Amino acid sequence: MTLGPIELLVLGFPGNRFTGGIIPEIERLVEAGIISVADVLMIHKDQDGEVTFAELEEADGDDPVARLSRMMKGLDLIGEEDVLEFAQALEPNSSAAALVFEHTWFLPLRDELAGSDAVLLSNMRIPGFVVQEVLDAVEALEEE
Repeated sequence: MTLGPIELLVLGFPGNRFTGGIIPEIERLVEAGIISVADVLMIHKDQDGEVTFAELEEADGDDPVARLSRMMKGLDLIGEEDVLEFAQALEPNSSAAALVFEHTWFLPLRDELAGSDAVLLSNMRIPGFVVQEVLDAVEALEEE
Protein backbone atom coordinates (compact mmCIF):
# COMPACT_ATOMS: atom_id res chain seq x y z
CA MET A 1 0.00 0.00 0.00
CA THR A 2 1.41 3.37 -1.04
CA LEU A 3 0.17 6.32 0.98
CA GLY A 4 -0.65 9.81 -0.19
CA PRO A 5 0.95 12.84 1.48
CA ILE A 6 0.73 12.69 5.27
CA GLU A 7 0.11 15.75 7.44
CA LEU A 8 0.23 16.28 11.18
CA LEU A 9 -1.91 18.87 12.95
CA VAL A 10 -1.65 19.50 16.67
CA LEU A 11 -4.71 21.38 17.93
CA GLY A 12 -4.71 22.95 21.38
CA PHE A 13 -7.74 23.30 23.64
CA PRO A 14 -7.09 25.81 26.44
CA GLY A 15 -8.98 25.03 29.63
CA ASN A 16 -9.53 21.47 28.38
CA ARG A 17 -12.50 22.62 26.30
CA PHE A 18 -12.52 19.93 23.61
CA THR A 19 -16.17 19.89 22.59
CA GLY A 20 -15.90 17.56 19.62
CA GLY A 21 -17.21 20.28 17.30
CA ILE A 22 -14.52 19.44 14.74
CA ILE A 23 -15.63 15.79 14.45
CA PRO A 24 -18.51 16.31 11.94
CA GLU A 25 -16.19 18.15 9.55
CA ILE A 26 -13.52 15.46 9.84
CA GLU A 27 -16.21 12.83 9.17
CA ARG A 28 -17.36 14.80 6.10
CA LEU A 29 -13.80 15.00 4.75
CA VAL A 30 -13.25 11.26 5.30
CA GLU A 31 -16.59 10.31 3.69
CA ALA A 32 -15.80 12.54 0.69
CA GLY A 33 -12.44 10.78 0.19
CA ILE A 34 -10.48 13.97 0.76
CA ILE A 35 -8.55 12.69 3.78
CA SER A 36 -8.20 9.55 5.83
CA VAL A 37 -7.31 9.62 9.51
CA ALA A 38 -4.03 7.75 10.01
CA ASP A 39 -3.49 8.32 13.74
CA VAL A 40 -4.85 10.44 16.58
CA LEU A 41 -3.63 11.03 20.10
CA MET A 42 -5.25 13.07 22.87
CA ILE A 43 -2.87 14.83 25.27
CA HIS A 44 -3.91 16.34 28.61
CA LYS A 45 -1.94 18.56 30.99
CA ASP A 46 -3.52 19.09 34.42
CA GLN A 47 -3.21 22.13 36.70
CA ASP A 48 0.05 20.80 38.16
CA GLY A 49 1.64 20.20 34.75
CA GLU A 50 1.19 16.41 34.86
CA VAL A 51 0.84 15.05 31.32
CA THR A 52 -1.29 12.08 30.31
CA PHE A 53 -2.19 10.88 26.86
CA ALA A 54 -4.64 8.43 25.34
CA GLU A 55 -4.46 6.39 22.18
CA LEU A 56 -7.86 6.55 20.52
CA GLU A 57 -8.05 2.81 19.93
CA GLU A 58 -9.07 2.66 23.59
CA ALA A 59 -12.24 4.77 23.04
CA ASP A 60 -15.72 3.35 22.51
CA GLY A 61 -19.28 4.65 22.58
CA ASP A 62 -20.67 7.61 20.64
CA ASP A 63 -18.81 10.50 22.23
CA PRO A 64 -16.64 12.67 19.92
CA VAL A 65 -13.39 10.86 20.76
CA ALA A 66 -14.93 7.45 20.03
CA ARG A 67 -16.34 8.69 16.72
CA LEU A 68 -12.89 9.93 15.76
CA SER A 69 -11.30 6.62 16.77
CA ARG A 70 -13.59 4.69 14.41
CA MET A 71 -12.25 6.72 11.47
CA MET A 72 -8.60 5.85 12.18
CA LYS A 73 -6.44 3.63 10.03
CA GLY A 74 -4.32 2.91 13.11
CA LEU A 75 -0.91 3.47 11.56
CA ASP A 76 0.66 4.44 14.92
CA LEU A 77 2.72 7.30 13.52
CA ILE A 78 2.82 9.40 16.73
CA GLY A 79 5.58 8.34 19.12
CA GLU A 80 6.23 9.03 22.78
CA GLU A 81 8.88 11.64 21.96
CA ASP A 82 6.27 13.46 19.84
CA VAL A 83 3.88 13.48 22.80
CA LEU A 84 6.55 15.01 25.03
CA GLU A 85 7.27 17.72 22.47
CA PHE A 86 3.58 18.56 22.01
CA ALA A 87 3.00 18.58 25.77
CA GLN A 88 5.77 21.15 26.29
CA ALA A 89 3.73 23.65 24.27
CA LEU A 90 0.63 23.13 26.43
CA GLU A 91 -0.23 25.42 29.30
CA PRO A 92 -1.40 23.76 32.52
CA ASN A 93 -5.09 22.79 32.46
CA SER A 94 -5.21 22.36 28.71
CA SER A 95 -5.30 19.59 26.18
CA ALA A 96 -4.37 18.87 22.59
CA ALA A 97 -5.34 16.52 19.81
CA ALA A 98 -2.57 15.35 17.50
CA LEU A 99 -4.16 14.38 14.18
CA VAL A 100 -2.21 12.59 11.46
CA PHE A 101 -4.09 12.37 8.22
CA GLU A 102 -3.45 11.24 4.69
CA HIS A 103 -4.39 13.44 1.75
CA THR A 104 -6.32 10.73 -0.10
CA TRP A 105 -7.52 13.23 -2.71
CA PHE A 106 -3.95 13.10 -4.04
CA LEU A 107 -3.87 9.35 -4.77
CA PRO A 108 -5.35 9.44 -8.33
CA LEU A 109 -3.09 12.38 -9.22
CA ARG A 110 -0.08 10.54 -7.78
CA ASP A 111 -0.88 7.54 -9.97
CA GLU A 112 -1.16 9.74 -13.07
CA LEU A 113 2.12 11.47 -12.22
CA ALA A 114 3.85 8.11 -11.82
CA GLY A 115 2.37 6.90 -15.11
CA SER A 116 3.76 9.94 -16.91
CA ASP A 117 7.23 9.59 -15.36
CA ALA A 118 6.86 12.89 -13.45
CA VAL A 119 9.19 13.45 -10.51
CA LEU A 120 8.23 15.48 -7.46
CA LEU A 121 10.81 18.24 -7.14
CA SER A 122 9.38 20.09 -4.17
CA ASN A 123 6.47 19.94 -1.76
CA MET A 124 5.72 22.82 0.58
CA ARG A 125 2.77 23.70 2.77
CA ILE A 126 2.28 27.31 3.80
CA PRO A 127 -0.40 27.96 6.42
CA GLY A 128 -3.23 30.13 5.09
CA PHE A 129 -2.87 32.68 7.89
CA VAL A 130 0.78 33.23 6.89
CA VAL A 131 -0.21 33.89 3.26
CA GLN A 132 -2.95 36.25 4.45
CA GLU A 133 -0.48 38.18 6.64
CA VAL A 134 1.85 38.62 3.66
CA LEU A 135 -0.99 39.74 1.38
CA ASP A 136 -2.20 42.23 4.03
CA ALA A 137 1.34 43.59 4.44
CA VAL A 138 1.75 44.01 0.67
CA GLU A 139 -1.62 45.75 0.44
CA ALA A 140 -0.66 48.10 3.29
CA LEU A 141 2.61 48.97 1.52
CA GLU A 142 0.78 49.63 -1.76
CA GLU A 143 -1.59 52.02 0.02
CA GLU A 144 1.29 54.14 1.39
